[in-house]
Amino acid sequence: MNFKLLNPLSLAYMGDGVLDQYVRKYIILKYQSKPNRLHQEAKRFVSAKSQAQTLELLLAEGWFTEEEQAIIKRGRNAKSYTKAKNTDIQTYRKSSGLEAIIGFLYLDQQEERLASLLEQIVINVEKRC
Repeated sequence: MNFKLLNPLSLAYMGDGVLDQYVRKYIILKYQSKPNRLHQEAKRFVSAKSQAQTLELLLAEGWFTEEEQAIIKRGRNAKSYTKAKNTDIQTYRKSSGLEAIIGFLYLDQQEERLASLLEQIVINVEKRC
C-alpha cells in the first residue's frame, strides 16, 4: 500500500499515537514518578506548540528529505474540522505536519528513520526546557 496517498489527517492521527507512546515510555524510564508528574512532563513533548517548534527547527536544519517534506506539507495544509485547543491554527497545523510524517514513517515501516525522528524530537524538547 502507498501510505503517501492516505489522508494526511489519518497519518497525523497515527503519528499522534506513535509519538504519545514513545514519549510515555521515555518519561516513565526517566522520571519513574507518579502519573500526575508523568502527565505534566509528557505535555512538554506532545503539545502543539512544542511539536510546531520542533518541526520548525528540524526544517531549518534540513533534517527531512524532499519526500518527507511533501508529506509534512500535506499534513500542515490539510483542512481539519476540529478546533485547536489552547493554540492558534498555524501552530496546530504545524504540529499536524509533524504528526503526519511520524504516522507515515510508522505505517511505511521505516523504523530506523522513525526512531531517529522520535529521538530528535525528545532531544529538541529537552534542550528548550
